[in-house]
Amino acid sequence: MENQTENNKLDTLQKLHLDTQKWKSSFFLMDDELLFIEQLLHSYVFEPNTANLFERLQDYLERLKQIKNDKTAVQKLIVKHESNLGGSIECKNNKSDDNFHMEHEQLKANVANCLQKFQILKSEIFNYAGGILKKRRPDEN
Repeated sequence: MENQTENNKLDTLQKLHLDTQKWKSSFFLMDDELLFIEQLLHSYVFEPNTANLFERLQDYLERLKQIKNDKTAVQKLIVKHESNLGGSIECKNNKSDDNFHMEHEQLKANVANCLQKFQILKSEIFNYAGGILKKRRPDEN
């Protein structure tokens, strides 16, 4: 019976580890998207006579900076959580397991919140940018 409990615990830990791998993968993709969006906002592809263009771009850049800070903080929590996963299998105390699962669920919520904030801002930027991109080629007069 104890062996079955240990196997269940190992299966559960593997599922939690898979979650952390998915989160890390999502953040790697987010890094690429953040780089693209920052380059877009710093480029000269927008119609210069657009009302409040500078202010709007500055707002987007500030919000991107905040999201990057949030992402970094969550990534640090993921690394800590992932290292605790390795130590969790050593612990025989169910209360410790319960705390670990609560921590995992809280981290899952933090990851989802960070990714959702980014998706909302990304959509807002793309919707705005799509309407004010220059319509002519740069080499045309």
